[in-house]
Amino acid sequence: MEAEHSTHPNRPQLISSSSLLSISSGRWFHPNIFRVDAERLLMERMDGSFLARPSKSHPGDFTLSVRRNGQVTHIKIQNTGDFYDLYGGEKFATLAELVQYYTENMGQLRERHGEFIELKYPVISQDPTSERWFHGPLSAKDADKLLGDKGKNGSFLVRQSQSKPGDYVLSVRTEADKTTHVMIRRCEDGRYDVGGGERFDNLTDLVEHYKRNPMVETTGTVVHLRAPFNATKIAASTIGNRVKILSEENYGKAGFWEEFEFLQQQECKHIYSRKAGQKPENRTKNRYKNILPFDFTRVKLKAIDPSVPGADYINANYIKGIEDETTGELVKKTYIATQGPLANTKNDFWAMVWQEGTVVIVMTTKEFERGKNKCVRYWPNAGQAAEYGRVTVRTVNEKPTVDYMLREFEVSYTSSPAVLAEDGSTVSKMETTETRTIYHYHFTAWPDHGVPADPGCVLNFLHEVNRKQGSLDEARVGPIVVHCSAGIGRTGTFIVIDLLIDTIKRIGLDCEIDIQRTIQAVRMKRSGMVQTEAQYKFVYLAVQHFIETLQQRIVAEHKSAQAGREYTNIKYTNE
Repeated sequence: MEAEHSTHPNRPQLISSSSLLSISSGRWFHPNIFRVDAERLLMERMDGSFLARPSKSHPGDFTLSVRRNGQVTHIKIQNTGDFYDLYGGEKFATLAELVQYYTENMGQLRERHGEFIELKYPVISQDPTSERWFHGPLSAKDADKLLGDKGKNGSFLVRQSQSKPGDYVLSVRTEADKTTHVMIRRCEDGRYDVGGGERFDNLTDLVEHYKRNPMVETTGTVVHLRAPFNATKIAASTIGNRVKILSEENYGKAGFWEEFEFLQQQECKHIYSRKAGQKPENRTKNRYKNILPFDFTRVKLKAIDPSVPGADYINANYIKGIEDETTGELVKKTYIATQGPLANTKNDFWAMVWQEGTVVIVMTTKEFERGKNKCVRYWPNAGQAAEYGRVTVRTVNEKPTVDYMLREFEVSYTSSPAVLAEDGSTVSKMETTETRTIYHYHFTAWPDHGVPADPGCVLNFLHEVNRKQGSLDEARVGPIVVHCSAGIGRTGTFIVIDLLIDTIKRIGLDCEIDIQRTIQAVRMKRSGMVQTEAQYKFVYLAVQHFIETLQQRIVAEHKSAQAGREYTNIKYTNE
């Protein structure tokens, strides 16, 4: 295996190792950049970042550029016409399979002196168009499924070619309820054509032309481009462009409204049983009679009297097992989404908190809004204690901030109640288990209607919540309990934002996110999560704000590193 002349003097060779990471996206391929551009992009990122690009010195070949030890190594990829390889070693049918292999088997790349070259963080390329019908590295199989399940005759999308990097494919559902795939070739002059026909400066012009002038296949089938099948998955770093497009389209009843409306339509297809909440003995435990937990994800109380009907019931669901859009793995982070406690469910609420090992509670509603009770107070005043069934809660401290109140509770649990004689004397004493400290984050900056004007206040709040949760013993800390009034609107909005920014923190700005699909996944755990179009749009704006702030921090960090001092702490809001 050979390497191009590189900013690092050593050349890599092959060894064997175990599988560590799986990357299925082809968006690490950058069809339009040179060596200098690749080095600039990689030097703005961390060690382990990588991308692939066409070789300028050997047309038809490719180059794998990797940042390591603060420098960039360029590794040649040979395309023989029969297979791809690194000028020796393993051979692959496609460039994507080659990169997949060396990403999953990190130990296969090593310098001659023995140091590993790791492919850890793919640098996502800029899409050739911002049109929403562009689906990036979608496979032919997935395109078939999308258009077959959710499209209609004339629905179309454009995706990257997996077999020919740098080219694209127009996938169209035809009149025969089948999908046809038309190759779009990127010519040497940077323009695009279909089958050697008329050339276009960009993909948008090409698609617009064939929307007006249908194509005819050799079989005689007429291919009409009638309705774009719009993508919702995007590279996180490009969210600003997507928000701009969705905002502009909103005036024509598209954009955010269109994506949210699709969620509402999908909701009808995933109505799971909610029998426990409908039982007569449980009806008074629901704040709203028709907002009930799915049976298969509901939280069940365990320390109960089995002779009491419905004793295990609480209007709450586990939010866990959400799939990561970039890696396909299940996200480890878990939550419990629940309604604001009622006077007759306060004891159940605290029993759940204790049972689940929860240490952080997030409350996203005021007790009263617009004159209506949204959540009964389920904690004692500062310095006082109160009993909620077997749980005793003492409010140790209250710390107000501009946007939220932080309360510190000392909570203990009585394993068995005291037994009293007829004269009132104690026959057996109560047994108390351990005492825990539980933190109550009460967000008060959400307006009675609509959403906060500044997403930064929510991001700062979530930052503090996660900092507290992360500072505790992971093995002993249970899921974060999140509630508003009904436990679906604001609760869902906070959880979805937190899931998305957690993905970006773990994987980086070049990960892929799908806000619509994430909400859909959360809704399959508890019905109706993220209730309004305004809340849907707010998720976009909050994630955008987070990314823009993170980008500012990265720039400040680079500048400060060059100046030899610690970088300035940049917050989400200008406080």
